[in-house]
Amino acid sequence: MSTINITPFTDVLLVLLIIFIILAAVTKEPPLPLAHNKQKVFPSQILVFVDGKNNITIGSNVVTIQDAKAAFADLQANTGGHFKTVIIKADPKSSYGTILQVMDAAKSQNLTEFGLANKPEGSKT
Repeated sequence: MSTINITPFTDVLLVLLIIFIILAAVTKEPPLPLAHNKQKVFPSQILVFVDGKNNITIGSNVVTIQDAKAAFADLQANTGGHFKTVIIKADPKSSYGTILQVMDAAKSQNLTEFGLANKPEGSKT
């Protein structure tokens, strides 16, 4: 027989492919790296916290996503429209869509600059 039989080679490659697919599905995502600020952060009076269950706290008030626009309007009225920056601190388990909806509500009230806060280097929480 003068031809090469590649059937066993193909079987081995398919088994390896299946093993790699299963391992890729089982492994965990790597943790997010800590960010290091290179720029000076300017103070803002408008702080937004989004926890892991997508509960939104604007200033000291817990609001729903539907009430976020009104909460930003109240803060703008209380500060006389002086601040344009919103600092958002979100739990890594929170929904990306919720954060975008909060940013959209802030933009509708002429708050155009956003900062995303993270855990400061060296802090415990």
